[in-house]
Order: sequence, then structure tokens, then C-alpha cells
Amino acid sequence: MNYKIVADSSSNLFNLEEVNYESVPLHIIVGDRDFVDVEGLNLDEMQECLSSYSGKSSTSCPSSQEWMDAFGDAEAVFCVTITSNLSGACGSAKAAADMYESEYPDRKVYVIDSLSTGPEMVLIIEKLVELIKSGMDANTVYEKIRDYQKKTHLYFVLSSLDNFAKNGRINPIIAKGIGILGIKIVGKASHEGTLKPMDKCRGDIRAYSCLTSHLKKCGYNNGRIIISHTNNPSGAVAMNDFIKKELNFNDAIIMENRGLCSYYAEPGSILIGFEA
Repeated sequence: MNYKIVADSSSNLFNLEEVNYESVPLHIIVGDRDFVDVEGLNLDEMQECLSSYSGKSSTSCPSSQEWMDAFGDAEAVFCVTITSNLSGACGSAKAAADMYESEYPDRKVYVIDSLSTGPEMVLIIEKLVELIKSGMDANTVYEKIRDYQKKTHLYFVLSSLDNFAKNGRINPIIAKGIGILGIKIVGKASHEGTLKPMDKCRGDIRAYSCLTSHLKKCGYNNGRIIISHTNNPSGAVAMNDFIKKELNFNDAIIMENRGLCSYYAEPGSILIGFEA
């Protein structure tokens, strides 16, 4: 069959070589500025605009038509979205899937709510590539990827909550206090796809050590790890070194957060997707 993988831009992936793939952009709205999360987005300009703007900011998910356009002429589409508890992207993709299948009754769209974002989405997408290349039929690929999701996780270290405050998700006073005190928020994506704080740590080193401890508690046993960072390559390397030392792991894949992920995981933040 003619397979295609489509994901929204919170995956941080814009290109795949082995399978037909397309990224559909989310938008970061800062006042009257609209930053479209595509490969050429100037992240420095976006972050400068966010840090200097004191008003409300927000994000916007792809329209159903944008999803439809991305599906193209594929007979089977695997559509991976950011958690439905943080964005309307999944609902928009499901509406597009209904329209696509109605227009083309011999085609199928499998919408996969990642219940996560960033590096955990990358793990899901890369597993989809592996399953598709193995020659499985589309229904079996979908069943296998749903099983695979049960053992993938997302943990994070957030350096700031300013954009959560500007987005109306937390109290601005709390966000400001965390910034002044240099506190890092260690947390995870819950089974329901919400962002769940677990610890507050003063300083990066304590936060990385704390996150590594949570990996142990989760039952991590040498599965794949992807670390993504926002303007913090040295922090990503330090996080990788903590995991290597404590859990006898070789090396993680290190990536840069793009537009949407760097909006919520502000400069200095770390995201970790892993197999448990």
C-alpha cells in the first residue's frame, strides 16, 4: 500500500528519509505576530519576541484542511498528534480523517494521539517507520503502535513557566516566583496526556539528578532515549552523562526543540522521551 506518516510540528521532525512523511505546522501567536512552526522558523527571533512581550501569547493548531492537504493521495495515513489535553490538533486531525475517508472510501487514516509531545512523538514515528518497512498491513501497524505507546514516556525539566502564565495556564505570580528563585520543574506527561509536575529543584544539576532517579523508578532498562533541548546543548549533554553514569546507558540521541516545543519548554529546558 501507499503509506504516509503525517505529524504536527511539535514532534520537532520536518523530514524523514525512509518513509513518505509530512509535518503540519502549529502556530505561536505573540500579540499580532504569528510564528509558523516550519523548518525555517527563526527561533531566536521568536524567543526574543516572547521575552520582550508582556501581553497574552497563545498557540494555534492546524486546521482540518491543512491535515487533509498533508494526507495527499496516500492509501493509509498514520497521523501522529501532540497530546489532545494540550492542543486541539488531535480533534482537528480526526475531523480531517473523517472527511478524507468520506471522500476516498478505499483509504484509511489512523489518528494517533501521542498523549505527549517532542521526543516521545519521535519514538512513535520512528517505530512506525520500522513497522511499515517490515511489510505489515496497515491495521497491524496501528495495533502494534498502540501497544508500543504503552512503554514510551516523556519526562521534562522546565526552566521557566512564563509562557504558561502568558497562555493563561498558571498564575503569573507563581511563574515569576519560580523564575526569581532559579527553581527547575521536573515532571512528566501523565497517562492522560497532561503535564504533571513531580519535583521542584534548585539548579540544573539537582534537576538532572532528580530526573534520572525518576527514570530508575519508572523501570527504565536500556531502552531508547531521545533528549531534546531549548537553547541548552550543554544541559542535554549533562543530562545524557547523568543517565550514562547511573543507568549504564551508552548514548541518547540529542535534538533541538523547534517552535511549539520551545514555546512551552522555554530556553534552558530539557525534554526526554524514552522506552521503559
